[in-house]
Amino acid sequence: MNIQVFGFNDDQDTRKARRFFAERRIPVHYVNLDERPASKGELRRFQEKFSAAGLIDREGRRFRELGLPVRGDSPERMLERVVVEPRLLRTPLVRNGNRLTVGHAPDEWKAWMESERGGRA
Repeated sequence: MNIQVFGFNDDQDTRKARRFFAERRIPVHYVNLDERPASKGELRRFQEKFSAAGLIDREGRRFRELGLPVRGDSPERMLERVVVEPRLLRTPLVRNGNRLTVGHAPDEWKAWMESERGGRA
């Protein structure tokens, strides 16, 4: 497994994701979005699976601070904004090869592990 976790150090769900893999001794490449925002290409992968609207944290503090509930930008335009305002993303973004999740998704991560074990048998 080649796991990448994109998130923030102060985000509870990001910490849960990192802990999930650490407890199972699965190495993780962690990208702190405060230090290094996700590239447009990386975001595009997640957008293709979850849609632009599915990546935006509409309940988040940064979304409200920027007045976005009132502005009504299109999801695609919001995704462009995410490059400079990564706190607008739902996190964590987790990637295992071509498999992707957004948010805390332990059931999906367990399924990844089971399919990896099944492939080795």
